[in-house]
Amino acid sequence: MNKNIDQLHAYPFQRLSALKSGITPNPNLLHISLSIGEPKHPTPHFIHDAIIQHVTDLSQYPTTKGIPALRNAIAQWLKQRFKLKHLDSESQILPVNGTREALFAFAQAVVDDSKPNPLVLIPNPFYQIYEGAVLLAGGNVVYLNTTAENHFIPDFKAITEQQWQDCQLLYLCSPANPTGAITNKAQLQHLIRLSIKYDFIIASDECYSEIYQDEANPPIGLLEAAEELEHHDYKNCVVFHSLSKRSNSPGLRSGFVAGDAEILADFFKYRTYHGCAMPPHHQAASIVAWQDEQHVIENRDLYRRKFNAVIHILKEVFEDIHYPDGGFYLWLKTPEDDIQFTKKLFEQQNVTVLAGQYLSRKAIINPAQNYIRIALVAPLAECIEAAERIKQFIMDEY
Repeated sequence: MNKNIDQLHAYPFQRLSALKSGITPNPNLLHISLSIGEPKHPTPHFIHDAIIQHVTDLSQYPTTKGIPALRNAIAQWLKQRFKLKHLDSESQILPVNGTREALFAFAQAVVDDSKPNPLVLIPNPFYQIYEGAVLLAGGNVVYLNTTAENHFIPDFKAITEQQWQDCQLLYLCSPANPTGAITNKAQLQHLIRLSIKYDFIIASDECYSEIYQDEANPPIGLLEAAEELEHHDYKNCVVFHSLSKRSNSPGLRSGFVAGDAEILADFFKYRTYHGCAMPPHHQAASIVAWQDEQHVIENRDLYRRKFNAVIHILKEVFEDIHYPDGGFYLWLKTPEDDIQFTKKLFEQQNVTVLAGQYLSRKAIINPAQNYIRIALVAPLAECIEAAERIKQFIMDEY
C-alpha cells in the first residue's frame, strides 16, 4: 500500500457522523441538514434533455481531451465571463469529471517528491481534497491561516524566503470555501509575480465563482489577472471550474481545467493513463450548460433570497454575521467550542451544521476553532426554519 495513505485524516463528514452517533435529536422536529455543500436547486431542464438526447452515443470510447465543441463552448464562456482574449481551446482547456477529481489528480501530476522539501501551500481552513492530494503525492503541506484579521485571505506574509523557494504548488480557492472571501486582483497579481520568480504553479479553485452578491461585480479570476499583467500565456496559472455549483448539477460531474499550455500538456499526458474521459452524453449536456447564463443569474437570485432571510434572523444572535462576498456558505463564530456547539445544536434542534475544526488544522493556531459552516443549499423555507431554530438554541443555551 502507498505509505502516505496513513497520513490521511478522516474526512469531515466522517467526523461529523461520528460526533452525531448515539445522539437522539429532538423527536418533535424534522431534521434539517446545512452541513454538506451540495446544491439543491433544480437542475435546468435543458441539461436533462441533452443527456436524454445523447444517451445512445455510447458505442465508442470518449477521448480524454473531450470533443472540440465542448472545449469551444468552455473557451467562449471563459472569454466572455473573464474578458480573456488569448485563450486557445485546443491547448489551454481540458474537460474533467468535476473539480474534485481534477484538483486531486493535479497534485499527483505536478508534485516532484524527488526534491528535498516539496512544499505545497494551501489555505487553512480548506477543501479537504487539497490536503489529501498533496499527502498522497508525497508533498509537504504548508497551512496558510485565514482569519478575520486578514479578511479571511491566506496569510502569504507568513511564508519565508526558503519556503517560497521550495514551493512547487499553491492551491487557492476564490470565492473561498468555507469563508466566501474573494482574493482580489492585486493579491492575485502579486502571487503571479511570485510564481514567476520562484517557479511554482498556482492552482486556483474557482468552482464558486458564479455565486456572488453583487451582480455588477463578479469575482475576478486568476487568468483574468494574468492577462491584465500581459502574461498572455498564463504561465504557471491553472484554474478549475465546475458545473456543480454554477448549474446545480453535482451529479453530472463536469468541469474543466484551463491555463498554462505547457502544464496542461503534461497534465493531459497524465490523464491519458488516468482513465478519466468524460462520457459523451455528459459532454453534450455540458455544452448547453456553458452556453446559457440565464439559469445562472436565476440561481444567484435564489441564494440571495436565502441569505437575506437567514441573516435577518440570525443577526439578533450573531454580532459579526455578514454577507459573504461569494459562495453559498455562512462562516459564523460560535459562543463556545464549535464541535460542542454543533453537537448540542443537533441534539436540541435537529439541525446539522459543520464544525469549523473539521475543515482545518492547527498551524500555530487553529483559525477555524469556534466557527461553524452553514451551507444555504436547502429550500428557502427550510433555511428559514433552520435559522429560527439556531436562533432559539442560542437564546436558550447562552
